[in-house]
Amino acid sequence: MKNTLFIVSTPIGNYEDITLRALRVLKEVDFIICEEFKEARRLLSKYKIEKHLIELNEHNENEVSDEICQMLLEGKSAALISDCGTPLFSDPGHLLVDLAIQNKIDVVPVPGVSSLLTAMVGSGMDFEKFYYYGWLSPKKDIRRKQLLDLKKRKETIILMDTPYRLKTLMEDIVKILGANIPCVLAFELTKEREKFYRGNAANILSHVEKESLKGEFVLVLKNN
Repeated sequence: MKNTLFIVSTPIGNYEDITLRALRVLKEVDFIICEEFKEARRLLSKYKIEKHLIELNEHNENEVSDEICQMLLEGKSAALISDCGTPLFSDPGHLLVDLAIQNKIDVVPVPGVSSLLTAMVGSGMDFEKFYYYGWLSPKKDIRRKQLLDLKKRKETIILMDTPYRLKTLMEDIVKILGANIPCVLAFELTKEREKFYRGNAANILSHVEKESLKGEFVLVLKNN
């Protein structure tokens, strides 16, 4: 395991979803690179794993990536985790992976849970071909322009956003993509409140308003 950077997927809500391989790697590496100490410690405590942690996020990625790369070059092994799910999807760590590859450090993905795939397989929609857009801009004008661009794509579209912007996002989708666009809201995946809201954009917006929905979500749209 020397000179190796493992990219380790962790649960998105249900701790039982972690893989045996992920647990073994987390126990065996020299240190773990996390997005936030609090989330990482909660996760590792659940599995009774004690490791040296290095925080890497959007605020310190440039500085910390060089230091971590040097440690790996010296023979250490590390696991990169995000707060939940598969690292690098809308998460920091790309610079570190690029540096590792440039320095011929082994980069080994340890697959596991992904909210993206979990949402798609539970949506009931055809996703043989899909377009993952990820997070729209929080700025109203830019977000609406992005949705206008997405209107041109005739395929399944995957969107994500923060819990507090769900209502605003659905309102914009109804206005720009249309009230009748087929839509599935995958809400609080793998958690106790998990639910798939299926219908069209207007139906989903109605549920969001009536139930005051706030939580982690993935939105799947079928732009015919």
